[in-house]
Amino acid sequence: MDGFWDLFWWFFWIYVWVALLMILFSIVVDIFRDHSLNGWGKALWIVFLVFFPFLAILVYMIARGRGMAQRSSREVAEVRSAQDDYIRSVAGSGSSSSDEIAKAKALLDAGTISQGEFDTIKAKALAT
Repeated sequence: MDGFWDLFWWFFWIYVWVALLMILFSIVVDIFRDHSLNGWGKALWIVFLVFFPFLAILVYMIARGRGMAQRSSREVAEVRSAQDDYIRSVAGSGSSSSDEIAKAKALLDAGTISQGEFDTIKAKALAT
């Protein structure tokens, strides 16, 4: 049974180590994302994080946690906006199937297309 608990503690400490690294990297990214912090302030935070990681994480989260969340949410909103713009540009005009059927009906009434062509256009529009 001793082997099981050794394995359990080993996994626990690996989990804690990975969590610590993720927190440290997210704080370092936030430090360099913050444009209101000057170069000396950034350098001081990095030195503090290297030599006193646990204390620095606690102090950073208490002192700058709200700003960190705001910068993160602002970046997510910018990425989402850029993604939406890209999707709109790729999607094209986005005319609905009813618009396509109405255009085809107008062409049919004008005699430009035959009834068979109208049925084909209508079937394609309804399929999408």
